Amino acid sequence: MINILLLGSGGRECAFAWKISQSRRLGKLYIAPGNAGTQQYGTNVPIPDTDFDAIKTLVLENNINMVVVGPEAPLVKGIHDFFLEDEKLKNIPVIGPKKDGAQLEGSKDFSKQFMQRHNIPTARYRTFTKETLTEGIKFLETLQPPYVLKADGLAAGKGVVIPETLEEAKKELSDMLANARFGEASAKVVIEEFLKGIELSVFVLSDGNSYKILPEAKDYKRIGEGDTGLNTGGMGAVSPVPFATSEFMKNVEEQIVVPTISGLKKEGIIYKGFIFIGLMKVGNKPFVIEYNCRMGDPETEVVIPRMKSDIIDLFEATAKENLNEYKLEIDQRFASTVMLVAGGYPGNYDKGKEIYGLEKIKDSIAFHAGTKHQGNTIVTNGGRVIAITSLGGTLDEALNKSYGSASKISYEKKYYRNDIGKDLIPLLH
Repeated sequence: MINILLLGSGGRECAFAWKISQSRRLGKLYIAPGNAGTQQYGTNVPIPDTDFDAIKTLVLENNINMVVVGPEAPLVKGIHDFFLEDEKLKNIPVIGPKKDGAQLEGSKDFSKQFMQRHNIPTARYRTFTKETLTEGIKFLETLQPPYVLKADGLAAGKGVVIPETLEEAKKELSDMLANARFGEASAKVVIEEFLKGIELSVFVLSDGNSYKILPEAKDYKRIGEGDTGLNTGGMGAVSPVPFATSEFMKNVEEQIVVPTISGLKKEGIIYKGFIFIGLMKVGNKPFVIEYNCRMGDPETEVVIPRMKSDIIDLFEATAKENLNEYKLEIDQRFASTVMLVAGGYPGNYDKGKEIYGLEKIKDSIAFHAGTKHQGNTIVTNGGRVIAITSLGGTLDEALNKSYGSASKISYEKKYYRNDIGKDLIPLLH
């Protein structure tokens, strides 16, 4: 039996905990720090996922055999390297890349240069600093609107701005570089050409040599219906994606996945973990918008429920570098997730609102994101509160179940989008 420590506290980690808890090979599951939902599947431990010394103590005291890293911050900070460099921890596998591989997400500039070196299709771009602000403004003048400005470092999913006018773009660039709008994260800013198309997320698990492509998903980033309003961490997702045909996915594999995996190997980066590839389908061609060094959220909440195989076997194959021998079985049904958020999100919002109706959810899985226990009650503890995921033979069926369940949960100022997946339904008929 295998004792596992899962790091993180969001909806993604709740989906992982749900899946890990079903494995016939699981001994004990610990989640640090976890949330009110992960507690159903294992033991929450109230330590931050970036406190490496506390994690070491926890691992040694509880005889943990494997660490699965959910979010990007511990990976970019080097949790995997910390384990490898420690005499007592070095033989405990960590699912998630080392610091050099996590740069794919930790630095937008590194990832764009990596794509160029390995001929991976992406938008034209340049990187600027405070010192080259004037050149940045000149580069903006060579592009067509809208403009894409990305903070180089981690900005909790908020570091991308897409101004519609040149004036606005120049103002945003000055704000990011000269006024450090995103702090250290925007010491460098990547400006890139805007790609017009439809987005999807592709997930790959690599063991350093071979890889497995997991089910693709489409998420919905904007707070408002019809993709309007501010960007959020994600308001919902669906999988599979109707426009990701087998021919298109073959192009993704040949032009993007294979050169990414072989590029990492060529550069001496032993990558053991998930790679999230944010794609734009332009015409029928895939272009990479971004890499992440972990699974997406809320996409994990639709991808994981479609995976039929034992996830501990999958992680073990990753650790032992024999992923090519692993058989990944996928549920052919549709999965949809609808994110219930706090009123005011992604701006200012209140926490600590009591959540009612969770016991009424029968047709769906409620993956907790921003929740915690307060005495005997469960209260809101974040902007994105609960992801409601359902499976169905058709996308309509999966969505109807998710929306039916979403209506049964209540807390003060609850909000969710009513149009998740609706843009894809015409593609299915």
